[in-house]
Amino acid sequence: MKVLSDIEIAQKTQLTHIKNIAKKLNISEDDLELYGKYKAKLPLKLINEETIDRNNLILVTALTPTPAGEGKTTVSIGLTEGLNKIGKQATVVLREPSLGPVFGIKGGAAGGGYSQVVPMEDINLHFTGDFNAIEKANNLLSSLIDNNLQSRRNNLNIDPRTIAWKRVIDMNDRSLRKITIGLGGTANGIPREDGFNITAASEIMAILCMAKNRDDLKQRIGNIFVGFTFDKKPIFARDLNAENAMAILLKDAIKPNLVQTLEKNPAIIHGGPFANIAQGTNSIIATKMGLSLSNYVITEAGFGADLGAEKFLNIKCAAAGLNPKCVVLVATIRALRHHGGSPTDQYNVPSVERVEKGFANLEKHIENIRKFSIEPVVAINTFSSDTDEEVELIKSKCATLGVKAVVSDGWAAGGDGTIEFAKAVVDVVENKASKFKPLYNWKSPVVNKIERIAKEIYGADSVEYDNKARLDLKRIDALGFNDFAICMAKTQKSFSDNDKLIGRPEGFTITVREIEIAAGAKFLIPLLGKMMRMPGLPSKPASEEMKIDNHGKISGLS
Repeated sequence: MKVLSDIEIAQKTQLTHIKNIAKKLNISEDDLELYGKYKAKLPLKLINEETIDRNNLILVTALTPTPAGEGKTTVSIGLTEGLNKIGKQATVVLREPSLGPVFGIKGGAAGGGYSQVVPMEDINLHFTGDFNAIEKANNLLSSLIDNNLQSRRNNLNIDPRTIAWKRVIDMNDRSLRKITIGLGGTANGIPREDGFNITAASEIMAILCMAKNRDDLKQRIGNIFVGFTFDKKPIFARDLNAENAMAILLKDAIKPNLVQTLEKNPAIIHGGPFANIAQGTNSIIATKMGLSLSNYVITEAGFGADLGAEKFLNIKCAAAGLNPKCVVLVATIRALRHHGGSPTDQYNVPSVERVEKGFANLEKHIENIRKFSIEPVVAINTFSSDTDEEVELIKSKCATLGVKAVVSDGWAAGGDGTIEFAKAVVDVVENKASKFKPLYNWKSPVVNKIERIAKEIYGADSVEYDNKARLDLKRIDALGFNDFAICMAKTQKSFSDNDKLIGRPEGFTITVREIEIAAGAKFLIPLLGKMMRMPGLPSKPASEEMKIDNHGKISGLS
């Protein structure tokens, strides 16, 4: 592990004006919409479809993580630094952090150590206001729905019992999952049941991340399914004339954000859906922007490859025509110990036996990535508790599968710690031609698509449907939404829908509780097991360790 000198540390942590980052991408200063000195919005006109196919898209995902995460963002940024070190023009394209996890279990989400995107505090907090705009657009539709129930002039005869649209807030708040609104008399609206999702799970977030341009954004918003009338006719957002007003609120949020890494390389950050309850990847616009401006684009998908990577490939890449050239699987020794049976208080205790047993989890993820006809590289994200024996065991076991496993030391050394890792990725891109193909055809029957994911990716024996899910399937068929993609909502802690089944479980059944419709995003959301689309805070939230002094300096956020 390289120890940085004081001069190197000072150089790495000193930000440069965002116009200097833009120059690296040949972006004119006139095309930057500045948010201070270190952040800017990028115009959509910079996307060049002809350039995209000539450049290289790299996806960073992971094995099934521990609650603290295994460092995908850190590895993504470190890989970007390493690629630039070896002479490749590389940009990292990431999701925006949600305030829920920032103040909940994970804390900041802008990378770590010397592999960070900056300004870290701004990115982790309100950034350029995208989440706020998404939240407001979502809740404008909620207001219009309830106003229509109250209206005598333009009432659409909506049956309040069928309203599928929920309000959102960008915070973990379990008490808002199910609520009653409209109490206190006729002046306060029509009483009905409602609830909140977290903003990252909003269909507006999903739509923003799936939209190709403003016209597509507006059309998708108009296609949002709201509910039914009393005479069983479907109601959409366009019936409430909502799409233009909602798109107006998103006029700036649709533009990707340009920031920088600690080594002053470009970083584009845009959109922030979670991977356990949404599609888990940044926007199509941001990824295409990166591929229009850089030879190498590194992006990440949330949680393990069974969630974020599966959705990135089957939903985003299939919809946008993207062709990833390599998938990086992030593995940590502590996660392998966990999947090998280590209790929480022994995650940092060396154990070759537990690592060897836990390798079954990583092996399944390797098999899954190859089902998409893409070759993986395993990045071993190192910690001080790792031993040489454990690291060599992973390298050896990966080698028997024909996969290169490389240590990534970006946290401690930035790009200097990821040069060999970057070379391994370039070798796959240049010498092992991937011919990406999705796992399923969107036009297949809904149950076939769900079972394909459950059996092929999770390793389940079968899929069962609760009564509510069976009714939802009938509704989906009646509405003509069978040819939508599938966006599973599942625990991130296991291949199964039971977070207690660690490692590589076998012989289990997946239970679909219900299926939500995201007609604007063009996907269906099966809710598996006990999964909720509004998380709760842990018993000791990360917010308890955060402080701000009289000068506005924040600590405890990273």
